[in-house]
Amino acid sequence: MSLKVTLGMLAAGLMLSGCMQATTYEATNTANFKPHDKELLAKSTFVKTPVAEPFRRAIVEYHRKEAPGSIVVDSDNHYLYYVLNDGKAIRYGITVGEEAMAWSGIAKVGAMTEWPAWHPTAGEISRLGVPSYVAPGPDNPMGSRAMYLYSGGKDTLFRIHGTNQPEYIGASISSGCIRMTNEDVIDLYNRVKLGTVVVVLEPKHGDSPFNSQMALQGGGGNTGMGTTTY
Repeated sequence: MSLKVTLGMLAAGLMLSGCMQATTYEATNTANFKPHDKELLAKSTFVKTPVAEPFRRAIVEYHRKEAPGSIVVDSDNHYLYYVLNDGKAIRYGITVGEEAMAWSGIAKVGAMTEWPAWHPTAGEISRLGVPSYVAPGPDNPMGSRAMYLYSGGKDTLFRIHGTNQPEYIGASISSGCIRMTNEDVIDLYNRVKLGTVVVVLEPKHGDSPFNSQMALQGGGGNTGMGTTTY
């Protein structure tokens, strides 16, 4: 192989590596878990399917302009971002709603619950054949934590919550809610507070023009109000 060709391949490789985003994966820090969390997580009976590498929790470069402490949900790519300082974000893999059940817009965290009960809607009871109430616990579909999204002062009925189906992280199968692994949702829950701004990008529209500043000025959601909660 000639020196010219070798140098050309090296240059191309350097250009390609310069375009690739460095990803730092984060292991779960169970030291931040409460004794009750450790107890219930150990009792779960569902299969703890490992999350595929692209959807593991990671610290990544973040190009949007939301304020640090905001949450951004990218349903198209099945990611939730918790915005940090200095152009970084923690990226979590998520399960999102099927297209007909998706919600998008700007909301705020209006309530937070550890190990929530599940109160299915009438539509879910009919469609899924589930009971009207599922008690909190390790196999509850709401998982270890729930953050309730409010828009315009009203509950959107959409939540960010845990799951007993980690095998679906990276898929679109829920009834509209944003599901995370129980370990990831505990991590996120420990970072957010009531009033945290949540920007849910509109599916198939790329980056939304909305940002957290608009949310603070009263921006709201646009689809899916009053639908299902799981």
